[in-house]
Amino acid sequence: MTIPVGVSNRHVHLSQPDIEALFGPGYRLTPLKELRQPGQFAAKECVTIVGPKGSIGKVRVLGPAREASQLEISKADCFTLGVKAPVRESGQLQGSGDAMLAGPAGYVALRSQVICAQRHIHMSPLDAARLGVSNGQAVRVKTAGQRALVFDQVVVRVKESFALELHIDTDEANAAGLASGDSVTLAD
Repeated sequence: MTIPVGVSNRHVHLSQPDIEALFGPGYRLTPLKELRQPGQFAAKECVTIVGPKGSIGKVRVLGPAREASQLEISKADCFTLGVKAPVRESGQLQGSGDAMLAGPAGYVALRSQVICAQRHIHMSPLDAARLGVSNGQAVRVKTAGQRALVFDQVVVRVKESFALELHIDTDEANAAGLASGDSVTLAD
């Protein structure tokens, strides 16, 4: 069974208070493009990340609003920004990195809210049963092509509302020669 790939560029999930701090009181995100995961979207809005060594502009905001803000960057971005962000699963923010976000209406300081996302596979319970895996399990994923490799420690996330998709960041995708929409398989 093949698994579609979703390459995740740097992005930020924002709480409603942080959306308003960056874009103005009462502001609501404007959906630009639906993502493969149901109910998720890339917003029209972008912010600038500011770190001790540099900044990166035009960073996409993903919606809808979350309970807590979380910035997801790659290891290469860490060097550009001068930010120390650990590899973590989404939502596991304790002791993670710090950065500043700048928007058209203001700034937000992210304290222990910056991570490099752990590679993971979203899937429904039916997909998990077909693949013989369970929520939280770490699996190996095999790619094909000229830069074929095996990704180790890929976390399985199972939820009824999830669509089957491997999420890797741009560093990982470049190393394997993968693009969004490509397919991978579980390794034996």
